[in-house]
Amino acid sequence: MDDQTLHAPAAPGAPAPPAAAARTAAADPGGLRQRLIVPVLAFGGILMALAQTLVVPLLPDLPRLTHSSATDVSWMVTATLVAGAVCTPVLGRAGDMYGKRPMLLGALVVMTLGSALCASTSDIRILIAARALQGAASAVIPLSISILREHLPPDRIASGAAIMSSTVGVGAAFGLPLAGLVVQHADWHVLFWVTTALGALGTAAAWWVVPGSSVRSPGRFDVVGAIGLSVGLVCGLLAVSKGGDWGWTSTRTLGLLAAAAVILVVWGYQQTRTRDPLVDVRLARTPRVLIPHIAALLTGFGFYANSLSTAQLVQAPKETGYGLGLSIVAGGLCLLPGGVCMVLLSPVSARISARRGPKLALALGTGCMAVGYLVRMTTSHDLWTIIVGATVVSSGTALAYSALPTLIMQAVPAEQTAAANGLNVLMRTVGQALCSTVVAVLLTQFTMNIGGHALPTLHAYILVFGVAGLLATAACATACMIPTAKQHQPAKAVDAARA
Repeated sequence: MDDQTLHAPAAPGAPAPPAAAARTAAADPGGLRQRLIVPVLAFGGILMALAQTLVVPLLPDLPRLTHSSATDVSWMVTATLVAGAVCTPVLGRAGDMYGKRPMLLGALVVMTLGSALCASTSDIRILIAARALQGAASAVIPLSISILREHLPPDRIASGAAIMSSTVGVGAAFGLPLAGLVVQHADWHVLFWVTTALGALGTAAAWWVVPGSSVRSPGRFDVVGAIGLSVGLVCGLLAVSKGGDWGWTSTRTLGLLAAAAVILVVWGYQQTRTRDPLVDVRLARTPRVLIPHIAALLTGFGFYANSLSTAQLVQAPKETGYGLGLSIVAGGLCLLPGGVCMVLLSPVSARISARRGPKLALALGTGCMAVGYLVRMTTSHDLWTIIVGATVVSSGTALAYSALPTLIMQAVPAEQTAAANGLNVLMRTVGQALCSTVVAVLLTQFTMNIGGHALPTLHAYILVFGVAGLLATAACATACMIPTAKQHQPAKAVDAARA
């Protein structure tokens, strides 16, 4: 890996990250805070994943618990998804301009407040608003990666970024069984009190450990661009997330999709005409940036299909002919080996990126995901083969997710790291939203009647695995198309993109 690529600031006079790291070390003679940066930021990333996934085991019971409809309850997932998609690029850009530390702390505080609100009410309206607040935590990962780029020694940046990216899968793998355990043995509000306490702990640790930022992007914040992107994303993601409930040909769904298309096209034009854009569109459409974003979207689909389908598959009644009739806790535990593998393989991905380049790590990871889905398509009857297939997919996700931020850091200047990685995380979120929709359509389209209830057939799950495997294969092919430059200077890339 080219250290100059990871550290060289594009703006003249901007201090280099190694100098910032030296100042941090001087202020921390014992080096304790420096050693704790990665664990503390990784803890924040796991909290973000927990906030997103903990509500999933509650969904079947929430209509009864909140005295509301299943449609209303589904907004608890949609609100978090949409809020996270909006906050990720906006807070990422604000972090590049005004400092990553205050934006990171703000995101953690808002997430913690959202958890406390969820813990203290059963009113579905307040719960939906609180879940939207929890979505702000989605910005934690791109902000953390930018902080690591600035304050870690050169030889630790890739491994730190790899660990941060893997926290998405780790949090989901550990969060689902934890949520199931709480749901089975305690009041459901306890789940959110736990995340409130963890959020407070994570915020306090970040406040103490994370240093201030010295690399800033000068200029004025693009308020018009932030509003345009937010409105476009809200329209698009609402249509994708709720299209199944509203009807894909309904006026509401088609109107939102059309509005999203128009708004985002106008927004893209506005970004090219703005002196200090929210997203540097010219840089974002260069192959070394654009192709990793496409790969992130495809990989996000593949990752989420594994999480969505596994627990449902093993919890299906035995009367279906394929289901194992396991409990919520047991269903969540099936993903635990994959979470462990993600922890173990993140440093491996960093070493592959350092020695052979992140492009190879991304191709290997997405290829591994495709193999995992092939296993899942052919061996979905026995528990151990289901776990093996899910673990192979998770292992590939770890390699791929760990390589993506390194690819972005090699392609953008230091003062745009948070915004660029925020856009990359946004693409993963869009991939997950599309996956959720596709999985819902397939599992409700191919059903059987068991005891008066419509349940998915095994064929439906095989189709899910087939679609996810095809997109993982497409992600692998996309990774192979990423251009490799022998010596890359971010500042020159920006100048060339703007020419």
